[in-house]
Amino acid sequence: MFALHDAAVKWLVVAIPVWQILFFRSATVLVICLAIGRRALLERAAVSSLKRPLAFRGVIMLIAWLCYYSAARSLPLAQLWCLYFAAPLMVTVMARQILHEHVTRTRWLCVMLGFIGVLFASDPFGVRASFPTLLVLIAAALWGYGIILMRQIARVEPTLLQMLSTNSVFLLCTGVICLADWQPLSMQQVVMLIGVGMIGGLAQFLVFEAARMIPASVMATLEYSALPWAFLLGYWIWLDIPPFAVFLGAGLIIAAGAILLRAEWRA
Repeated sequence: MFALHDAAVKWLVVAIPVWQILFFRSATVLVICLAIGRRALLERAAVSSLKRPLAFRGVIMLIAWLCYYSAARSLPLAQLWCLYFAAPLMVTVMARQILHEHVTRTRWLCVMLGFIGVLFASDPFGVRASFPTLLVLIAAALWGYGIILMRQIARVEPTLLQMLSTNSVFLLCTGVICLADWQPLSMQQVVMLIGVGMIGGLAQFLVFEAARMIPASVMATLEYSALPWAFLLGYWIWLDIPPFAVFLGAGLIIAAGAILLRAEWRA
């Protein structure tokens, strides 16, 4: 879902400012959350003891998305994802240090195997040091920390409340910027932005639910499964044809996911 979401955003960000895309995306997700949770959700938000952590996570994720989508203007989708996949390795390390989760040898093996696959796929010797590259790496670090915060909060608060608080921060901050710099939109662009919001909302819900159910290190490895989808969408939309190393890397990523799933199922 996130690969499809990011492909749509990459297509839109060429003509529409990043903050305007995030504004529509957040507004759409908020409408969905309120339609489902209604008054009970607002009451839960009002009495929550984690207002500050929820708001802090929203700010962290807003900065991450602004960096990521700004870089999306100039980087191919597959390379964008490959650089971004420094995040799962960071999540695994932080899960042990911050959450004190027991990271098994199999999980370490799988996250490292997936990361090696990403290195093959992204052709690190061909990735130039550039400002967009730096932005993606900053986004990856912030996203990794955001996952840790998400898991901490998920132990106490439900998924809808996390989505409500995060997207409220997004809507408030991007709304202020949009007031100063609003670009007129066509009806086709508005429909596309609402569609991006719906896909992004579903993707968020799945990630937040996963954070409640499985360890962060397991989530980190399974995130690699988005890379083959990024390759397919990159070819379908922009005719980006990956070299052989990309398919080799994708094979290692799929193998890492399969090993992890088998180990977790047996456990």
